[in-house]
Amino acid sequence: MSDVIQLLPDHVANQIAAGEVVQRPASVIKELLENAIDAQATRIQVVIKDAGKTQIQVVDNGIGMSLTDARMSFERHATSKIKSAEDLFSLTTKGFRGEALASIAAIAHVELKTKDEESEVGTIIKIEGSEVSSQEACVTPQGTSISVKNLFYNIPARRNFLKSDAVETRHIIDEFQRVALAHPQISFDLFHNGSELFQLPETNFRQRITNIFGGKTNEKLVPVNEETELVEISGFVSKPEFAKKSRGEQFFFVNNRFIKSPYLNHAVTAAFDGLLKEKSYPGYFLYLKVDPRSIDINIHPTKTEIKFDDEHALYAILRSAIKHSLGQFNVAPVLDFERDANLDTPYDYKNREASVPGVEVDRDFNPFRQENSSGRSKPGTFRKEPAGKWESLYSGMQDEPIEKEEVRHIEFESEEVTGSLFDSSESEPEKSTFQLQKKYIVSTLKSGILVIDQHRAHTRILYEELLKNITVSAAVSQQLLFPLRLQFSSHEMEMLGEIKESLEQTGFVFSSLERDSVEISGIPTLISESEVEMLLEQLFSDLENEVPNNGFSQTDLLARSLAKGMAVKSGMLLNNTEQQHIVNRLFACKEPSLSPSNRSVFITLTVDELDKKFM
Repeated sequence: MSDVIQLLPDHVANQIAAGEVVQRPASVIKELLENAIDAQATRIQVVIKDAGKTQIQVVDNGIGMSLTDARMSFERHATSKIKSAEDLFSLTTKGFRGEALASIAAIAHVELKTKDEESEVGTIIKIEGSEVSSQEACVTPQGTSISVKNLFYNIPARRNFLKSDAVETRHIIDEFQRVALAHPQISFDLFHNGSELFQLPETNFRQRITNIFGGKTNEKLVPVNEETELVEISGFVSKPEFAKKSRGEQFFFVNNRFIKSPYLNHAVTAAFDGLLKEKSYPGYFLYLKVDPRSIDINIHPTKTEIKFDDEHALYAILRSAIKHSLGQFNVAPVLDFERDANLDTPYDYKNREASVPGVEVDRDFNPFRQENSSGRSKPGTFRKEPAGKWESLYSGMQDEPIEKEEVRHIEFESEEVTGSLFDSSESEPEKSTFQLQKKYIVSTLKSGILVIDQHRAHTRILYEELLKNITVSAAVSQQLLFPLRLQFSSHEMEMLGEIKESLEQTGFVFSSLERDSVEISGIPTLISESEVEMLLEQLFSDLENEVPNNGFSQTDLLARSLAKGMAVKSGMLLNNTEQQHIVNRLFACKEPSLSPSNRSVFITLTVDELDKKFM
């Protein structure tokens, strides 16, 4: 038998490694941004075209690279971050594997321009599929500029698996926001197809959050600060009344690195126990500073998973710190019936020293001073006004007796209602339906009984009506007396811009769309003004989770999400007319037996099935 095991060529090995490191354009931006931060940059610019499929360019003003370092940076396992295995347990940099640039260069056309402080001229290197096509000297400012073009050009299968430009752009914005939130001391800019999406100046944590998620975010934040031997916790949590239906604004940073941790997320949720509505999630921006030797980052290629030495203690500290902040700023109620909240000392005055209050006395004050004609008072004089006679109190009143004729015309309203608004000959309509447990509508059939789930039935009715409005004819809109202004993140505003035309077909009227807010002057007739924000948040959550790929699926998803939010809920009391209306409209639908999510809307129980129950 001949030997069958052979060593793979370098370009094949690089393409295999690229599959783990580079999953989509957002992965490229994440790796390049982290390299720029490790290069001590204070200003970073990101330029993308066609959601990163055509071009990704990251420009920084960091320390740059020499000619030799620039060439070595594209070799596999070549890095300046670590030198020995022990360094893996005390990492202070973003990167350490030395695989990112080699993986990117294996599946794209890469152009690198760099110059360090000591060199007079810079270096430009062009690589296509791991092969260096040119290397020359060039004039460039200090720092590094990397341009990645035609991503996955030599792996067409991977390129075909990429989603639409809108979806890939959302992933890029997510990665950009995570890096920008972790480093508020660095200025970031993001441009897409020539338009500016973000311009974030150097600032503090709170202002960086406000710059990314909108000006209204500032009033939602509650500061969290706790310092222990194990961990230093800082950051913000959102107030319970601003909890959302999605998990969009939830960020953990450990040593300025974004991580995902369901265990720590549970600690935050436990701190909000009893303060949130059902299926609502709190927002948080929490920065944890721990000893690098107490964590392990080298677990996953994306470096978003971390192992802690003492997770249980970290859980308890995080939960207690958030609870303390919620109570400190009077967000969480205190169960003390004898305490007067007006007597509490504000936290701003807790450490201030007491000062003696100043008292001012007017030594010229005289209560018996008389005012003269010139407006000045003459000291030492007092004049007593003569009191009037008591008869003057009753002047103008006449003792005239009431005549008997006037008494005859006085009428009193009868307490007993003798009339009727409706003709007594009309009889009330006989009830053909009734409601069971405020959840099901029960109706009679010739062969038995019909049990309908009221929420699923109304969802099916609205779903078909909305589909018709979006695709055929626009729905009727009710105009608002005062336009409704809502605040959303730039990520959500981008999604709103994509589905704006479809929402207008359902009855929404948008007065203006800005970077972080929208003004609505008209809404569909089936919803109230108070439900609009919750409905749109649920729609954004559905769009993020189900990620439509084409126009039809987006229209279907939009109709399903709106119908689910606008339909009557289980537990809502319906009168007989409303019950009958739902039953009649349900069986006028094209598919009455299934909800938009393919669940049964109703069941039937025949007389034979009922007879078997009594056997």
